[in-house]
Amino acid sequence: MKPTSLLTSILIIVLINLVSFPVFAAKSDCKLTLGYDSWEPYQYLDVGNQVKGLDIEILSMVAERMPCKIEYKQGSWVDLLSQMRNGEIDVLLGASKTSKREQFALFSAPYRTEKFTLYVREDDKASRRLSSFGEFIAKKKKLGVVGDYFYGDELSDLRDKDDDKHFVDAIISEMNVARLLDENIDAFLEDSIVGASMIRRKGLSSLIVPHGLSITTGDVYVMFSRKSVSPETLANFNRHLKKVVKSDDFAALIKLYQN
Repeated sequence: MKPTSLLTSILIIVLINLVSFPVFAAKSDCKLTLGYDSWEPYQYLDVGNQVKGLDIEILSMVAERMPCKIEYKQGSWVDLLSQMRNGEIDVLLGASKTSKREQFALFSAPYRTEKFTLYVREDDKASRRLSSFGEFIAKKKKLGVVGDYFYGDELSDLRDKDDDKHFVDAIISEMNVARLLDENIDAFLEDSIVGASMIRRKGLSSLIVPHGLSITTGDVYVMFSRKSVSPETLANFNRHLKKVVKSDDFAALIKLYQN
């Protein structure tokens, strides 16, 4: 065989191996459907019909490194949880880990912590004088919450003892704002960053104020459907998530949204 023919043969073999190498095919096949509800500034649909927000940007940073294509599906939190149980969506963001959810979901490594603040009407002096959630319920005050959100063990215990008499569920956070202004509830709980953003955006700072009571529920995770996401995909996601969380880009992003 002539040298030129030998070189041509080697190049052909190398090209065939590059094209058929399985790792590249596996990476390009990664696709996840993210369910999101309107929860600005963590996740929301902007005026240009683009899905935006702090959690969305964090997920995008991880997905780009995996790499993995993300598709979006909007819905209420309650409906999205049901769809995750059935494997109809793959991912939910900003989730707290509970034993009930672990029955149908896998959880990523934690990527931030969550704090909920109690909001009241500025002119409701009686509610503003109360010094604990227990006292709030004992005084038969109605507390607005979002259905299937986890507000920590203290609120869960209070709700169980109260038999839901003074806890009023809403589908989305904005319903609690309207109910508070209409005096159908006496206060509502909301994530501190979300609550401040929502009240400022709606120009309600003179009508709705933070009470002073708050709850830190702990770490926040990305949640994956057990029916549609493999442990291998979760492990790959976690490897890149940990790198993202330690990066300067992540620190800058958190600072941007906190301000």
